[in-house]
Order: sequence, then structure tokens, then C-alpha cells
Amino acid sequence: MKSFIPTLLFLIFLTGGIQAQERKVLNLQSNWKFMEGSSENAFQKELDDESWETVEIPHDWAISKPFDEDGDGNTGKLPWKGEAWYRLKIQIPEKDAGQRFVLLADGIMAFPEIYVNGNLVGKWDYGYNSFYIDITKAILPGVENTIAIHVDTRKHQSRWYPGAGIYRKIQLLTLNPIHLKIWGTKITTPIIKKHYSDVRIASTIQNTSSSETKLRIVQSILNKEKQPVTSKEMQFDLAANSEKTIEQTITLSYPTLWDTENPYLYAVKTQVFQNEVLIDESSSNFGVRTFRFTADNGLYLNNKRIQLQGVNLHHDFGPLGSAFNKRAAQRQLEIMKNMGVNAIRNSHNVAAPEMLDLCDEMGLLFLDEAFDKYTDTIDLLEETDFEEYAARNVRNWIERDRNHPCVFLWSVGNEIPDVQWNINNGFQRLNTMLSYVKKYDESRPTTLVCDSYESAKLRHFDYYDVHSWNYGRRYRLARELEPNKSVIISESASTVSTRGFYELPLPKQKTDFTNSLQVSSYDLNAPEWAEIADDDFMWQQEENYIAGEFVWTGFDYLGEPTPYTNQAVKAMGFTDQKAARSSYFGIVDLVGIPKDRFYLYKSYWKPKETTVHILPHWNWEESKYQEIPVFVYTNGDCAELFLNGKSLGMRCKNPKASNSVERFRLIWDSVPYQPGELKAIAYKEGKVIGESQLKTAGKAYQLRLTPDRSKIAADGDDLSYILIEALDKDGNLCPLADDKIELKLNGPGKIAGVGNGNPQSLDSFRASSIRLFYGKAMLIIRSTNERGKITIEASAEKLKSAQTKIETK
Repeated sequence: MKSFIPTLLFLIFLTGGIQAQERKVLNLQSNWKFMEGSSENAFQKELDDESWETVEIPHDWAISKPFDEDGDGNTGKLPWKGEAWYRLKIQIPEKDAGQRFVLLADGIMAFPEIYVNGNLVGKWDYGYNSFYIDITKAILPGVENTIAIHVDTRKHQSRWYPGAGIYRKIQLLTLNPIHLKIWGTKITTPIIKKHYSDVRIASTIQNTSSSETKLRIVQSILNKEKQPVTSKEMQFDLAANSEKTIEQTITLSYPTLWDTENPYLYAVKTQVFQNEVLIDESSSNFGVRTFRFTADNGLYLNNKRIQLQGVNLHHDFGPLGSAFNKRAAQRQLEIMKNMGVNAIRNSHNVAAPEMLDLCDEMGLLFLDEAFDKYTDTIDLLEETDFEEYAARNVRNWIERDRNHPCVFLWSVGNEIPDVQWNINNGFQRLNTMLSYVKKYDESRPTTLVCDSYESAKLRHFDYYDVHSWNYGRRYRLARELEPNKSVIISESASTVSTRGFYELPLPKQKTDFTNSLQVSSYDLNAPEWAEIADDDFMWQQEENYIAGEFVWTGFDYLGEPTPYTNQAVKAMGFTDQKAARSSYFGIVDLVGIPKDRFYLYKSYWKPKETTVHILPHWNWEESKYQEIPVFVYTNGDCAELFLNGKSLGMRCKNPKASNSVERFRLIWDSVPYQPGELKAIAYKEGKVIGESQLKTAGKAYQLRLTPDRSKIAADGDDLSYILIEALDKDGNLCPLADDKIELKLNGPGKIAGVGNGNPQSLDSFRASSIRLFYGKAMLIIRSTNERGKITIEASAEKLKSAQTKIETK
């Protein structure tokens, strides 16, 4: 795409809601008409689209479709490539004549073309970035208007499942001709002391009218309870058809700092008055905090050393696909925080704005990354002007995200070979991206995520501030050549495993993968280019200059099914049908059920919280398995293992071990298998801190339903995740159960998705049944706009059924 039509404006993000006397924001969520495929007339105002499917936004058109057995596992074996049309009819009040109308989209995958009443009003390319378009000239107040959006993913390339369609929210903004630029306020805190902080606020006001005007701007700082603390105002003139940035510095006395333990949020409310009449108002959250990277001691937050305990998260939500849902994102972050995570890296694209809102609110640091490769994976085509692409995409990204206190580092790309090796002006393109970042935010450091060890000799790190390297201590050469910069392990581990699956004997090499097409949950396997979790723990213990790590990945995600990609399974003698459709990398599975690795990370990242976790399960065929390796993950120093009341001895961690596993796990190599009970008692500094038991389960007898939330909002968007489990008569989990579960629902709710964490499953995510996978599965319920009680029943042949209720309020 060589150019964009003049009506295209740029997105600037301001956290917090948009509220003002003259500003109206309409969330265009319902009553969209959708048609997959091409159409010559779909852009026209008058078109009979009654036969089209009715959908709600956000919408991912591919996630509900059948899997392609022979498809590409790297992108989830789902039919995301294609084109489609969305149409919406909307009434614009006559009283809004003379206002400005702006269409704002958080993300459309990909290459959207937007029409209003048959007129092309704007285009965009990058499917992960946000943008907005002034559609005023095409709007007809007082009558019904038609918005038509053409979406085309055929030119988009991806290394994972990208989804397809209007997969994030889209809004219509109605503005006074004189207004604050959309999300156009920049907030920084250049001076922070215990007794005061200077808050610098720069707001851009646009005058799209043909008259010069006198204005008054009032900027107020609100506390966490949204009560005003202090304010400042200024009067100014604004010429016709122009814009002006007004900057004021307000002193905030004795500020409460934002940090990971107490994520305190202030807000700036900006009001614009004309002739003493309020004509526009907007609000933006911000936090008062300092970040400081040091060469030898990593990262400091508010002058306190903090080790990054981070994970990478892709943008999909498993059975929900890429359609953004705030509760789904919140749940992901809650699960990660429970494990000890304090930082998120959004790999490798601009995140939904709500994700940053959540990190602000929950006290999670955010490594904000905009791009993968500088290719068609970011919808940068050969004919696209790189400079022009960078200018508008970086501007949107930075101005949208820069007020978020959680953001501590900007990343302009991930594992880009030609940039690291300075091929085809790679360093020049790197410098272009970084220059635009600094143009719009000078307050934070920058980085490029690297993986080509020897490329450090070319010193690409001279262009950015922090060394960020993926896997295998590849940061060593860059650190040696430039020791005055801190180091982040931007992707660590890439350990692979399947929840609930155990395979014997244990692998001798990390790359010992079998024809089972699953990966043992003993957590000893990783691809050739990666490592197990314990290695990264050890390297950080030994090298204090490392600021921390971001594990690949927190959750399993659709696509990238290493080690069982199409290429790999064919090399093993299988066909494409045996390639998996989702990853094995996650610390938790695709539906959010923790794998054993969850407890390994928790035991190390949360040393003050008791963790005692035993693996594997204790349901083995006695004739086939005589001895079973048993692992215990604990925050304790030692543990004693018992089998049916008999001690199998004490094991203690060895903090000096060169074998990383010996530092962080307790292992009994050969436990004689006997059905019954395994029990581990953990000790710390000689004192008992906790215990855990595993029992041999009997035959599956009953089902159990456990919702993560029993009360949800009746807003048509809220979710409850209901864990389905098979138990024996005594209530023990049946770890090998694979029964097919039938689901019935009554009341004001609907099934949003089902899943079980099996990377090999090609069963639909949109179904009223689900097969257990190693004893567990997940049902996702979405509310409607009605209040009431949702009754869910799960049943299976020969098993006692289970019920639960969800209240919508």
C-alpha cells in the first residue's frame, strides 16, 4: 500500500474513559451484518443485507469454523485467510449536525477499507494497530447511515494464529468542532520527590471551524477515588483550522507512588471552555513512579531493585480466538499473578488498550512491543513506503500507550535477521523506528529483541538502551562488548509439555520427542534452541546484572505447535493431519488450566508462599510400570516423601549445583509403584511448612463443575470459566478420564466456547459437548443483557451428572 487517503487520521491513546458534556462515545458492538467473501456492491449505502449473518464486535470470523486437518499447524489449522464485509446501519440525530464524527478502531485484521454511505473514507494496513478516521464529510445527520468495512487477510502473513475481522472494539465519537485531539494528552512526571511531584500535562486542542476563538483549559488531578486534588487553568487563542498544544505543570503534594504492590492511579481531567461553556472533556489515568536500568544491578522501580518475573502472552484467548474480551484478559493476568508474575511482554504486536489498563490496575509491568519482523507479518508490503509506515504506526502506538504507568520499555521488533545483520539498510530502518519512538516519548528506554548471537559484533545495540536477548545466554557477547547496559532475557525457557501427560522413561536429552505427539509434563523437554525453566533461574542467580526474564509463554496459544509442526511430523513419517494446532510452550494450557510447571515457577517466584506440588499422577498400570520418578516442586529447602505411610527419604535442594534441576526440584528417581497415597512434607530451615497428597483414583464415578466466578455482569460480555472434572466415588480426580461431556444451559447466558488443552484436538471450540483431557475440560459461559440465573448441567454416560448456577447482575 503506497499511500492513504487524506481523511485518515492517527490514533493517540489516552487511558481511562472518555466523558464530556459535548463529547459522545458510542460503542458499535451490536447488530453488525457480516458476510465472508467478496462483493462488488457491499460498500453501497442501499444494499439488502438481511440475509447476512448478524454478529457482535469484537468478532473473529475463523474461530468458530471447522479445523482443516491438513492445514498449517503454525497458524492453528483454522481458515483465517480470506476477505469479508461488515455492515452497520446507524441513526445520527439531527441535533448533531455541525459536529465532527470520528470512527475509532482498536484493531482490524487486516487491511480494512472503510465506507460511509457508499463513500470510501479511509484505509489502514497493520492489523494489530489502532487507528481513527474523520468521517464527518460522509455522515448524514437526521437519517440512517451505513458503515461498511471490507477486511482482507490474504496479504497478511503470520507465525501464529492471527484471527480475522473486527476483533477489537470499534467506536463512533461525536465531537464539538473545537475539541481535544482524540486521546491527545501527554502526561509525564519529570520530578518525583517524597513530598511532591511535578506533573507535566500537554494537551492538544483542535479547531476545525472557520473562526478564531478564545478558549480556557482547566486541567485537574484526581485521586484514586476520582476526587479533585489540585488543578490549573490557562486562557489562549486558537486560530481557525489549526491546533495548539497547551502545556502546564501541576505540583502534586506527597504523591502515592505506583508500584507492583500498590498500583495507585491518579487521573488528569482536561476540560475546554468556550465563552464559559464546557465544550469538551476527557480523562486519562496516570501513575507517579520512576524506572531506572543499571548496568550491573538490573531494574529499579521507585529506587528499589525489582527482578522481572515476566511471561510472554500472545493475543488469542484459546476457544474465544482473537476477539478481545476484557474478562478473558483479566483472568489470564490473575492466573499469572497467582504464579508470581510481575511483568508482561505483549509478543509481538500492539496489544489491545484494555490490556494495558488492566496492567495499570493490577500492578504488572509491561514491556510494550509493536512489531515482529519488518515484513508482511506486520502488513508491511514490498510496495509500502517504510518511512511513511513507520511514521504513522509508531505515532499511533506510542501516543496511545505513553500515559500508562505500567509501560517501562518500548520494543521496536522481535528477532529481525536483516536488522540484526544490517542487511538492506537494516540499521537505518532500526534507527527510523527508534527515532519515532523518541519523538513521541522521551521518558522511557528502548530496545530491540535479538536472537542472532554473532550479530552483536555489528553493535546494533548502540542504537537502543537495553540488551534484550532470547534463549541460551545469547546476551553474553553483547554484554561483553557493551557492559554499560542492562540485560533482559526477553524470551526464556520455551520448555514444552502437555498438561496431565507423563511418559517414561524420562528423556535423556531435552529434544527427545516421541511419536506420542504429546510432550511429557516432567518439564525436561525443550527445542534445540531453548532450555528448561531451571536453567534461566540459575543464570539469573549467577549473573546479577540480568534484570529478569519473560518466559515463553505464560499461556498456550493457537499456532506454533513445536515440536509437532507439519514439517516435524512429516519427518517422523506422519501426514499433515498429525500436526498439532496449538502450542505446547505454555505454563498453563490453552484454556487456563495450570500445568505442573506452574508450580515450579510459583515455588521460585513466590518464596514466601507455601507451595508443595507432587507429580506425576498416581494411576499407573502395575504390570507395565514398576518404578516411577516422582518430582516435588516446593518453596521449601527439603521434603520427605511417603508412599502409603512409608518414608522414601528426604531430598534437599543443592544451591551450588551446576545441574540446574538440582537447585530447584526435589527428585526421587525410582519410586516402586504401589497404588495408594503419595505424600510430601516440605521443610524450610528445618521447620515443616506444608504437605501435599496424591491418591490413586478409582473408576470415574461423578462429574464436578467449578466456576471461577458465580456472579457476573449482565452486560452481554462478561464470562464465567467453569472447570469440568471427573472424580471417583471418594472425590479424587481421575487423571486419565477422557469421557465425552454433554452440556446443557438454561437462563440468560450462552456457551462462548469449550476446550480441554489438548494441542492435537480438532474438535470445535463452539459446541455443546467437550471431551475430558486427562480428567479435565473447560466451559466458558457468556452473559446476555438480561439479569437472572444461568443453570449449567454437565453429563456423561455412566457418570453422575453435575450442576452449577451463575447469577447475572
